[in-house]
Amino acid sequence: MYRTAEPKPVIRRMAEELGVHHEALRNWIRQAEADAGERNDMLTTEEKDELAQLRREVRELRRANEVLRTASAFFRGSTSSLKWAGESK
Repeated sequence: MYRTAEPKPVIRRMAEELGVHHEALRNWIRQAEADAGERNDMLTTEEKDELAQLRREVRELRRANEVLRTASAFFRGSTSSLKWAGESK
């Protein structure tokens, strides 16, 4: 729509017509271009979703690892290991 209207799109005016902020419209256009493979300087929506999922998995795995370290230290009966388990690397 914005490309066929004019050679140089006037995003502010289009945003006003659509009732949205011009930066929101600009971001939507950029994201649509990335999703269509027209931009290589930003992630596609699919890549963003995958990255968010992987970050959640890493967070969960780190929590599980911390629980396992703490349990291991507890069952060894070592209080010094409990301090180590709580420290971040």
